[in-house]
This record gives sequence, C-alpha cells and structure tokens, in this order.
Amino acid sequence: MKLRKSIRSLNLATLVALGFIGMAEAESFEYQVVSTSKTSTFEKELNAAAEKGFYLSSIMGGETTFGWREVVAVMQRGTGGGTNARRVYKLLATNKTSTMDKELRELGAAGFEYRGQTAFATAFRGREVIVILEKDEARPAKKIEYRLLATTKTSTMQKELQEAGAEQFTVVGMTVCKGFVDEFEIVTILKRTEDAQGSGKK
Repeated sequence: MKLRKSIRSLNLATLVALGFIGMAEAESFEYQVVSTSKTSTFEKELNAAAEKGFYLSSIMGGETTFGWREVVAVMQRGTGGGTNARRVYKLLATNKTSTMDKELRELGAAGFEYRGQTAFATAFRGREVIVILEKDEARPAKKIEYRLLATTKTSTMQKELQEAGAEQFTVVGMTVCKGFVDEFEIVTILKRTEDAQGSGKK
C-alpha cells in the first residue's frame, strides 16, 4: 500500500513538474496586420513583413470601418528567437479564373505552397479573387500541381471534384464571389504533390 502511494505521489509530482516546464517553454507571438484597397501593393507589404520574420496566418477581404473595401492579412512570428526560414510571398489577383489557373500552375512548378484565398471588390479593378502562395527559400522546393475549378452550379462542382479526387488532387481552399453578371461563382483550388504525381495514378 505504501509503495502504491509513493508511486502515485511520484507520478503527481512528475506531472506538476512537466506542467511548469511546459509553461516556461510556451512561446508568445507578435502580430502584424497588413491591409490595403490596392492589391498591386499588397504583395510588397507581405514580403516586407516576411523579411522581419513574420509569416501569413490568416487573410480575408471585405468591408472594414466606414465601408472601406480592403483585403486584410494577419502576419505572426514567435518572440522566442530567430528562424532560418526565408519566406517569399506571391499574390495572384484577377477577375479571370482562366488567367489565375495558368499562374497557379507556373508557381506550383516553382515550388510555391498555397496559403490562403479570398475575394473582394477592389477600388479600381472591380471584383477579384485573391490567392496567396508562399515559398521558403531555405528549404528544397517540391513541385506542386494546382488545379482551379470555377463554376456557378454546385452540381457541376461535385462532378469536377470527384474527377479531380480520382487523380489524387486534394482541396486546399474555396471562395464564393459574385462575377460581372451578378452570378455567384464558386472558385475551388486543389493541389497534387510530386509524390502523388509520381505514383503512376493520373
């Protein structure tokens, strides 16, 4: 009985000690908000923050205070020390999904990873879909194949997703936005990695 009590006391003491160690090692974070109504300047601001060690955490487009239409990104970094990562961001913004599909394929071949997407009405270019991609130049790049599906019908979307899934594509993001003819368009982005491409299943 005494042995059991001793083991229980030891286990409790160990758990308490580990809890204190975990609290001591817990990392805090710094944040930087990047916002603009011009997508032409957004990529530059993202990369300026990346040079200071920040990385993209979240992105959203819409109306902010006083009805301003902006795209807003939250960047974060740990306060516990430096990092060897050298992140570079690419922003794709277009109202023509065919153009974005081509650009996605080119950046995927260069090893850029999908990080987020949104849609909003810009001040000068109308409604746009925005996609952010990231590449860590400190790590070996892996080729990624992207596929963009755009449709106004969920039944069509279901069929196209099933076909893409059979080819080992996985969904990474989706946006619903209004097109120029006021129809809602569903834009879905999928990816397939080098490993999947090399498995012989096309």
